[in-house]
Amino acid sequence: MIKDLLKETEERMDKAVNVLRDTLVTIRTGRASPALVERLPVEYYGTLTPLNQLATISVPEPRLLAIRPWDPNALADIEKAILKSELGLTPSNDGKMIRLNIPRLTEERRQELVKVVGKRVEEGKVAIRNIRRDAIEDLRELESEKLISEDEFFRAKDDAQEVTDKFVTRMDEIGRDKEREIREI
Repeated sequence: MIKDLLKETEERMDKAVNVLRDTLVTIRTGRASPALVERLPVEYYGTLTPLNQLATISVPEPRLLAIRPWDPNALADIEKAILKSELGLTPSNDGKMIRLNIPRLTEERRQELVKVVGKRVEEGKVAIRNIRRDAIEDLRELESEKLISEDEFFRAKDDAQEVTDKFVTRMDEIGRDKEREIREI
């Protein structure tokens, strides 16, 4: 029972780490990467649709993204979504495809992106701590229903804290790696 609860807690924390990774991939580092825009929500016929479901995204040059929509009518919607996003990129549209020139990052912009990374990592840590809190509440409930002893409760609580610490450390590492990537010139 306790093992199942801790296993479920670990799985939820692993998902939180994956969400952080996916979020940080979208923060640009001065290099063109399709991951930068592939999850960008585009309003397409009244429905928010990820860009990678509407177009082919390629990297013809190290600092250029080419977005070729399968439906030419989606071109304007994609362009609007890029302009509304936090990417800070200006699309150029030739009627068939959109080109996104990825400019070199200024030192000021690098600092802003490092702050954004820090904020995202902190949000991830809060999610991890919330998962730990839920697990401890479940353990308390098991203890109050006399399904586990007080000793088992405290041991399981310590185990939940160890798992939490492991995932918080992993999030810190992911954040440091992304910061290093952003500061790289």
